[in-house]
Amino acid sequence: MNNLKGALRTALFSTVLIALPAAAAEDPKATIADLDARLAKIGAPKIDGTDKVGDRSVPALYFGERRINNNYDVVDAVRKAHNATATVFVKDGEEFVRVSTNVLTPEGKRGVGTALAHNKAYEAVAKGETFCGAIDVLGTAYDACYNPIKDAGGKVVGVSYVGHKK
Repeated sequence: MNNLKGALRTALFSTVLIALPAAAAEDPKATIADLDARLAKIGAPKIDGTDKVGDRSVPALYFGERRINNNYDVVDAVRKAHNATATVFVKDGEEFVRVSTNVLTPEGKRGVGTALAHNKAYEAVAKGETFCGAIDVLGTAYDACYNPIKDAGGKVVGVSYVGHKK
């Protein structure tokens, strides 16, 4: 009987250890921290000129010397590491426009050139605040986090986003 209890205890402990990393991998706060760290490692954010994304001409967002508009290596790395959607938006007037994303449109194309919906996430980042919670992204429900991206002067120039499908 003691051997059976020991085996059950070991199996339960192993199951908990296996489940913990999976749960942590789907934590939007941990995932956004990873996305933001990957971007910061490239360099400081700045706007330099304009660029075309989708059908729109928007400010060109750089991290260090790397232009983020139409560059998908960082968002795709986040998808691979966390099985999450990830987007970098640039501020264009009162809008935040997707310039780098692994979020797909219903037609199966990257959603670049589309704007962040005016929802509770928009309200938070427009004020320079973080938003984490349930949100609809292009018609799909996600547990998500949005962080404002600020330039060296503290001005909001964009937004980083991650989401895990609900």
